[in-house]
Amino acid sequence: MGEDVTVRVTDADRAAAREGVRRTSRGTTIGGIGFVLLATFAGVVLAQELLPALTGVWRAIASAAAAGALAMPLLLGVSGMAKRRAIESGSEQTAQERIMRAEARRREFESRLSRALEMSDDEEAAFDVVGRAMRAAIPDTPVELLLADNSHAHLERVVLAGEEAPGCPVDSPDGCVACRRAQTQVFADSEDLDSCPMLRGRERGRCSGVCVPVSIMGRTVGVVHATGPVNEPLEDEAVQGAQTLANQAGNRLGMLRVMAETQLQASTDGLTGLVNRRSLENRMRRLRADGMAFAFVMADLDHFKVLNDTYGHEAGDRALRIFSETLRFELRADDTACRYGGEEFAVVLPGVDLHEAVDVSERIRQALATTSGRGDVPVFTASFGIAHSTDAGDLDDLVGRADRAMFAAKTAGRDRICLDGHSTPVVAGLSALA
Repeated sequence: MGEDVTVRVTDADRAAAREGVRRTSRGTTIGGIGFVLLATFAGVVLAQELLPALTGVWRAIASAAAAGALAMPLLLGVSGMAKRRAIESGSEQTAQERIMRAEARRREFESRLSRALEMSDDEEAAFDVVGRAMRAAIPDTPVELLLADNSHAHLERVVLAGEEAPGCPVDSPDGCVACRRAQTQVFADSEDLDSCPMLRGRERGRCSGVCVPVSIMGRTVGVVHATGPVNEPLEDEAVQGAQTLANQAGNRLGMLRVMAETQLQASTDGLTGLVNRRSLENRMRRLRADGMAFAFVMADLDHFKVLNDTYGHEAGDRALRIFSETLRFELRADDTACRYGGEEFAVVLPGVDLHEAVDVSERIRQALATTSGRGDVPVFTASFGIAHSTDAGDLDDLVGRADRAMFAAKTAGRDRICLDGHSTPVVAGLSALA
């Protein structure tokens, strides 16, 4: 994207320019001939009026002399006018070619930037493209992209191009003039009365500045900010490049966020925020394909129907969320917790054997005994069943083993942990897993 763009003016453009010069020349020639004829007629009339005694050849000579005297200034004027028009026409052609080259460069940059951003699968990749585009569109100039965080209350630098940062101290979209006005702002001198206050007091002293707002899904949430020498702000072509960059970056980031939100909704449970059953099964398939052994835990809230019928569905929903929070707090980053369906939950523990899985389940069980006693929901417990991937033929077999172990824990009195193949509950910390 940093390559120079070679722009060719087409034959049609050159032909149009040459035709303009020819029209000017034809008009000037016709006008000159008209002036000469008029001057000749006037010379004849003057010769006849002023020199009536002349006859024959002498009258013709006098008429020609008078016509020449009248026509000469006119011809000189017409010649000068023709030269000026030719020069102006050539200047206009050169200016038009410059405009065409700049417009072609802008279109080429816009197309290449669009293609590069389309290949960005996440925001980090998009930020990398934006940084390279900044260096291509605004070379040798400190440029940064500031974006609001998730709260939309703070601006953070996410992209920097150049050897040093422009260093805008603005800390929120509301504090940025370009964001508030939703318009590009160009400031020639940071000390001008109407310059942005954020430009003043920079370590490098007085400067010029350009600020281009960035909008994502109709909301202004960031700014592309560049600085330069005082009274030397970015040229119009560079400003247009910054605007193109801001528009396309905002569009792509908005699309990526919509896609991420859609994917999140498709892979998570709306009530608890845990991944759903399909996502958990995909996770287990990847682990098996990679040859990674793992423990699988099934958990079921005890007497959940009674809780719902006695205290209402809102209390039941709160119980589900409390258990989900307990799982998230007690599990590792590599572990995966899932709402398997209804009041059933499942946990995948990569690289964990049965003994370690019992310890993890017991931590969850004890933590639940503490957190479920909050005033907004009655005390409740859960029963756990554990199986291991190395003992199962396939995923259905693994889930069936854990489910049967959980049923054994329910049968044994609930609030218990049972292992695959054992009907007697186990307690965390015991060396013998009978």
